[in-house]
Amino acid sequence: MNYRDFLQKLIYKIINPLINGLVKLHITPNIITFVGLVLNIVAAAFFVYAAIYAPSDMSLIGWAGAIILFAGLFDMIDGRLARVGDMQSTFGALWDSALDRYSELFTLSGIAVYLLLNGYPYSGVVTLCAIVGSVMVSYVRARAEGLGIECKVGLMQRPERVVVTALGALLCWALASTVSFDPIWILIVPMWIIAILANVTAFWRIAHCYNELNRRDRNAKQ
Repeated sequence: MNYRDFLQKLIYKIINPLINGLVKLHITPNIITFVGLVLNIVAAAFFVYAAIYAPSDMSLIGWAGAIILFAGLFDMIDGRLARVGDMQSTFGALWDSALDRYSELFTLSGIAVYLLLNGYPYSGVVTLCAIVGSVMVSYVRARAEGLGIECKVGLMQRPERVVVTALGALLCWALASTVSFDPIWILIVPMWIIAILANVTAFWRIAHCYNELNRRDRNAKQ
């Protein structure tokens, strides 16, 4: 069992009572997914507000990180609710995937706006690269699955990206008064990590698909 499976089972044990309550209240997974999107939009709004009106107020960055982390729980709740409540559907899978992309685009764009408007142009560009990487990781997997290939390889999948982003923002606020350097770097470093590892993951998945498709073609010719 890898660490992701272990953490997933642990979190499921914690949230199962909540899941059972949502089933009894007839709350659908699609509603939970939408609430997660709204929370991520709120987090992005915190970054944009801080960028324009209060660039030195690290508490706004911290609140954004907390909201992103909280919204990440909804990303787990909707899938678990669909399975436990027997509410899985083809449209639900599409809805979940589409809104996950929107959520991540909103939060990373909020960070990019903050950095670009407050004297960190290179780091803002790096964050834009992180956006490209996050989109391509998901796109390659979706395209691969459309071709009948399971494609979950890589180091920086969505859960990792959410946690890295949220912790970067939270620590930026929590450590702002204790570090001797510009605390914004505590947020910038995670953007570099995502920019590099997400794009590495995207190309890793492309290579995986290349090998799988070549193997399939060879088998078809035999």
